[in-house]
Amino acid sequence: MDYVHLRRQAASLRKGLFDQGYLDEQFYQLEDLQDDASPNFVEEVVTLFFRDSARLMANIDQALDKCVKDFNKLDVYMQQLKGSCTSIGASRMKTDCSAFRECCRDENIEGCMRSFQKIKREHSVLRQKLESYFQLLRQAGPVECATRPNK
Repeated sequence: MDYVHLRRQAASLRKGLFDQGYLDEQFYQLEDLQDDASPNFVEEVVTLFFRDSARLMANIDQALDKCVKDFNKLDVYMQQLKGSCTSIGASRMKTDCSAFRECCRDENIEGCMRSFQKIKREHSVLRQKLESYFQLLRQAGPVECATRPNK
């Protein structure tokens, strides 16, 4: 297995996530927190994000299905989701959460529905891309450190 090639693929995929606006500088900050003591820190945080965001999105789905729309409750749920997006640097999702919240302020249910569909699509794409990225990193294994040979 060509580990150098896998690392290059992972780096290219990661660069694409930034270039396409899926991630922002907050993701770099997460990576800076990863060290030898917690080599999978970023993947663990991202996994928690997807678990928690799925729960929040299910709550939003339920609130949107109700006959009487509680825009304050929808806004609270979306504020939580936006905070989660911000914590991992999910830039596109964060922007879409802001659009949804604006629709809540305007009590625009059609706008909320459109925004939420976009959020769900972005969530799905981001999950797939990050899962591919972390899979490549796992296949490539840990980065080897150069050491001096013993004399």
